[in-house]
Formats: sequence, C-alpha cells, structure tokens
Amino acid sequence: MRVPSLTLAAAGVALLAPAALSEDALAVPPRERPPARSEGAVAATELLSRVGECHQISRGRYRTDAGHRATVPVCGTRDAVFWKADMDIDCDGQRTAHCNRATDPAFAAATAYPESDGRGLNAETLPYIVIPAPSRIWDHRGDGVRGGSVAAVVYRDRVQYAVVGDVGPRDLIGEASYATARGLGISTDPNHGGAPSGVTYIVFKGSRVKPVEDHAAAVATGERLARLFAAGQ
Repeated sequence: MRVPSLTLAAAGVALLAPAALSEDALAVPPRERPPARSEGAVAATELLSRVGECHQISRGRYRTDAGHRATVPVCGTRDAVFWKADMDIDCDGQRTAHCNRATDPAFAAATAYPESDGRGLNAETLPYIVIPAPSRIWDHRGDGVRGGSVAAVVYRDRVQYAVVGDVGPRDLIGEASYATARGLGISTDPNHGGAPSGVTYIVFKGSRVKPVEDHAAAVATGERLARLFAAGQ
C-alpha cells in the first residue's frame, strides 16, 4: 500500500500548477511497461558488487509498506549510502497526463524539493527518488544527503540515475518517481505498479545537482561518481 509522500512546500504552490486540463481529461491509464534499458556506461553488476555487504548506519530498520515488518536497513560506505527495497511509484508534483488525482488518488501537487521556478517536480519526466523524513532511525542530512543529491537506482541489469526529489514517511522506504520506474522497465501504475523487491538505491554523499530538474547533469555527475564507487575509489 502506497502512503502519500510528505512535502515541505506551502499550500500556495498548488496555485502555480497548470490548470488548463480537467482531471478527467488527464486520466490516461499509466499501465505501460516500457522496454528495459540501462543509463550510462557503468554496469549494474559493477555497482551491485560494491553493495553486497551492509555496514548498517541507520539505528533501526524501515518498512517497505505500511503494516509490513521493518526489515530494511540503510547501509553506508565512505562515499555513499544505500538500501535494498521495493519500489512504490511516486506521482507527486506537477499534474500531467499520467500523474494526477484521477490516475493516483494519493496525488499531491507539491514535492519536498521543488524545481527552480517553485513548482513541484515533474514525476512523469524527471527520475527522482523519495527518502524517509529525518527520524531516530536515520537522519539523511548527517550523511550528506539532501534535495538534489544524485542516486544510482539499480534493478536487475539496469541502472537509472536520479536525484533525491521528495521526502516520505519517517518509517517507510522504497519509492521513486514514475520516470524512474519507466527508465528501469518497471510498471509505472501508481496504484498497482512498482516492484515488490530487488531495487537497490545508491545515493552519493555530498553530491548535488542544481537545478534539481537538470537530469542531464544528474546523469553526468552520477556516472562519474558511479565509476569511482564501482572502482572502490
């Protein structure tokens, strides 16, 4: 069960969202499973070889869904934090053909880290991940993770670079944008899609893309850091 992500934006952000189309007009069933692909030249196997063992840095563990047991630790190396979980689909942010209240009952018009123009991120076009809100379990700020930090998301033999774009409940982990799922060949339906397990999220400490919506910069930075991470440097 997907739980709506928290947002740090004020309610007034909603006034900046496009209002030209009604929700009914935007209600396009987001059920496509696009062809699988891998972004960049660093192979999934190279990254996964570096996250085989977990040095747990979180004080506790996270649930992947409400009502589930807490089984997921946040692990750390000198250069990155990572966790292995499921993937729920986050459609929050700008209202689009596939992300709106008609396609996603939990839709919110803002994201914790907005675009440079103040609008929420575009979940349909921008690969981003959701991190848990700071808590006694783990405070991401202490490990150099913040809005715009760069992540490599790995699923099977695929790599998708993304940014930290939203904040979710403090006890749940394992959520990413519609675009992240699409890039990995995962079903993008915010209600019934996603992946039940097998997704690895690697966030590079101290990294940051500005503006947060610049995906080309995220790919360039992510690939450079992923290559160093895979090499153990």
